[in-house]
Amino acid sequence: MKKLILFILLILNFINSHGTQLLIPMDETQKDHLKSYGITYWVLTQGIEVKWLLNYRGGSFLMQHNPDIENECIIRGVTYEAIPDARANAILSEISQPDVNQDAVSMTKAPKIAVYSPPNKQPWDDAVTLVLTYAEIDYDVIYDEEILEGKLSEYDWLHLHHEDFTGQFGKFWRSYQSAPWYQQDVKINSELANKLGFLKVSEMKSVISREIRNYVLNGGFLFAMCAATDTYDIALSAEGVDICENMFDGDPADPEMNEKIHYDETFAFKDFTLVKSPYEYEFSNIDVTDTRKVTLENDYFTLFEFSAKWDPIPTMLCQDHTKLIKGFMGQTTAFSKNLIKSDVLIMGENEAANEARYIHGERGKGFFTFYGGHDPEDYRHLVGDKPTDLNLYPNSPGYRLILNNVLFPAAKKKKRKT
Repeated sequence: MKKLILFILLILNFINSHGTQLLIPMDETQKDHLKSYGITYWVLTQGIEVKWLLNYRGGSFLMQHNPDIENECIIRGVTYEAIPDARANAILSEISQPDVNQDAVSMTKAPKIAVYSPPNKQPWDDAVTLVLTYAEIDYDVIYDEEILEGKLSEYDWLHLHHEDFTGQFGKFWRSYQSAPWYQQDVKINSELANKLGFLKVSEMKSVISREIRNYVLNGGFLFAMCAATDTYDIALSAEGVDICENMFDGDPADPEMNEKIHYDETFAFKDFTLVKSPYEYEFSNIDVTDTRKVTLENDYFTLFEFSAKWDPIPTMLCQDHTKLIKGFMGQTTAFSKNLIKSDVLIMGENEAANEARYIHGERGKGFFTFYGGHDPEDYRHLVGDKPTDLNLYPNSPGYRLILNNVLFPAAKKKKRKT
């Protein structure tokens, strides 16, 4: 018996040390889902091809075995399996079968990532920078000046920090006008607008919104969360319309603003109505934060299942080890389904509440994803709260959706089949 056990151990050790493929499982066996994306991104930076196995064990990653990759997995605490070529080929053959809703997508180059973020960013502000840092994925920070200098073209992927693109400084005026961080935000943006030749912050943000639109039309990928989703579309729709009251830009807003909105200019939303009052902590009826009747206990949304072979893009963006995602609040929590354009794909929804949480679309040569809510692991993240410690949530399904979007530009871009 001892000889048999020794023989088995020797065989297992041989397979482990001489396996020519390395599989990073993304199902419930994975110890750290978030850092797994970081490993995959790091491998791509080394010029090594990675296959994203869509719908196979939670969206696993397959690559050539390399001692350096194995060591990196050990250092970062990522679960991996060293497997022989025969097993890897069997997996690829299995998922290629036409009656199996799985597929393998090749990734060959790490996307260059930019985060649109202000110089006075607060530590509670942004889930994306938190998870990029935790996963050890490199990114550059850019803001309005860099965008006007044409630097967006250097990047494959752009995330919009929780910015208010309407120029109303988040509509925080009523509650926080005396807070140092709010005054600093107004000062920095006002000085920057003046430096760049604008009379108002709202005018600067309008131009920035159009530059970002051009970036997407030319093939860029845009990701936004929370208030950067609806305020971005509002800014596109309100070009040439004054929607800011005098405490924001020094003169009254246009009382007929809602009659002058250009819905054909937006990415995702249609037929919405702007909230005129500067005292109301809301921009429009796109967001359902104040009208939704969903309790904390019942606040979940469901990811749709797409065809891996026919709809590879939404399939990639929805890879997870569960299809039921815990909800979370934000200034923009979720989107009214009635106000979403017909060509925009809803990927995650709370059907009972008639709200969408996770949507995606194509514009020109590029793509955008809007994700409602502020922080997937902090249900009601308030101004001044401490940033989430992702060491406590290494398997967060909600944060995985962010990282799906980060990796997506590395895959060969294919339009959705019709």
